[in-house]
Amino acid sequence: MAVVDQDGVVVTANDALGALFGTDAGSLREQAAADLVDLASDGRTWHAYREVLRGRRSRFRCTRRLKHPDGRSLWAEITVSPVPDSRRVLLSIADISDRRELQARLRHLQMHDPVTRLPNRTLFFERLSAALEAAAQEDEGPEIRSSYESYGHGGTGRIGLCYLDLDGFKAVNDTLGHRVGDRLLAAVAARLTECADSDGYTRSGGHLVARLGGDEFAILVEDSTGTEQVADLAQSVLCALQQPFDLAGQRLSVSASIGVVERGARGTTATGLMQAADTTLYWAKADGKARWTLFDPERNAHRMTRQALSSTLRPAVERGEFALEYQPLVGMADGVVRGVEALVRWNHPQFGSLAPNRFIGIAEEDGSIVELGRWVLRTACTQARQWQKDHPRERPLFVSVNVAVRQVWDSDLVADVAGILAETGLAPHLLQLELTESAVMGSAGRPLQALQALSDMGVRIAIDDFGTGYSNLAYLSRLPVSVLKLDGSFVRGFQDEAHANPADELIVEALVQLAHRLGLTVTAECVETSGQATRLRRIGCDTGQGWLYSRAVAPDRIAELIGVAPLRV
Repeated sequence: MAVVDQDGVVVTANDALGALFGTDAGSLREQAAADLVDLASDGRTWHAYREVLRGRRSRFRCTRRLKHPDGRSLWAEITVSPVPDSRRVLLSIADISDRRELQARLRHLQMHDPVTRLPNRTLFFERLSAALEAAAQEDEGPEIRSSYESYGHGGTGRIGLCYLDLDGFKAVNDTLGHRVGDRLLAAVAARLTECADSDGYTRSGGHLVARLGGDEFAILVEDSTGTEQVADLAQSVLCALQQPFDLAGQRLSVSASIGVVERGARGTTATGLMQAADTTLYWAKADGKARWTLFDPERNAHRMTRQALSSTLRPAVERGEFALEYQPLVGMADGVVRGVEALVRWNHPQFGSLAPNRFIGIAEEDGSIVELGRWVLRTACTQARQWQKDHPRERPLFVSVNVAVRQVWDSDLVADVAGILAETGLAPHLLQLELTESAVMGSAGRPLQALQALSDMGVRIAIDDFGTGYSNLAYLSRLPVSVLKLDGSFVRGFQDEAHANPADELIVEALVQLAHRLGLTVTAECVETSGQATRLRRIGCDTGQGWLYSRAVAPDRIAELIGVAPLRV
């Protein structure tokens, strides 16, 4: 300790303070206390110290790193407080080196994974946030960048990340136990560190390798030089991990999937970067595992659009955002419109008019297809009945509605159809339900019973996209099916007669003959040219559907086709 006057000069000091500075206490008299313990090194500390000396502040405390006469450094806690009934202050210095060392050890334990000794998730995000902030500052402009370079920084203003997890690691834990699993994680960590160290160094000492939890790891590339650098690092990691691991008599082979993200730091947040990395890792898994995948903004935008559609699909039905268009089904022999297929459109307030392929798959996944399908069925039947009322002297059109298998499982489709037919007054034979080949050909139990009940009711059942699956043709004869709709891929083969493949025509002809012998009618999809129509008519197709006749149109356009001359063929 030392007593200091109001000018900051040491008046007296004890022997312990003299020993701290390697001298006797008397020699410290008349020296500036601030110089002894470096209180003038920063403005805030110097100001607080001066305020205590002037009696404007009751106490001041700070921490300083001091040099001991024997050469070692020590951490000191410095306290300056007024002496009662005096204009002097007391300067106290406490050696807190042991406490700081303990705090450092505790922080290391808190910030590192005990299994792999790598930085953990907490330290990773701390380092990531700091790296983003520093890189963004360096990307601000040439003036700021040049000032950093003058201090030896010279950053690129970019950041890269390899986010990976091991493929099938759970099987290792389940079959060999967690002890072997932990050894494998430690061995993987060592190889990742080796790859990171050999890739080069940043101003902070090297790429940060961290274990984020479970079998997930991350390699942070600060001041990356571009996508190529991070992609090369990911490839080297894949190669390193492909080499077998020898663990206490166990020889294991593993692979990893890696999501790679590299971008400028400006405008990037830690959360945003990790979301991109997590998405890209999912793509690597979905694409077949044991690979690295680079973040693709366009693919991500599609994913985000899909997510946005999924979250708004259910309420969209209630808000009336869906509408039906109808595409004519035309008799091949006479060109007369026999029926229409109802095609749903989503008039999305943000994305505009969406075709079924943009949202039907989502609706099937989240179950909203049941409610949406019920709406489509009711709307289509109501419209078909309205055409019939408006044109009582003309042959009524049948309406064909697509049905997903989940509608059969998750709702009482038979009851829904019966109720809607009764409600709208549409005759059952004027309703055709279309199911995909894979759904119908594998029907058993409840789906088959539902199809049979609908057929007994008089509703026609059609197999859509026929010919694209692996059909059990013997099973076909036992299904309550009335119509086969040939997939458009067969019809497209007829487009160019000069270069037509004879095999295409033979296949279609065989399918048509088979269908007719089973008592089924055949509809050809995607008819676009008169040449196609002529050949399909010669083969024996009953009805055609495609742009040759009409695109999907609004209900009033269909009304104009009822009772008019045959469509162009």
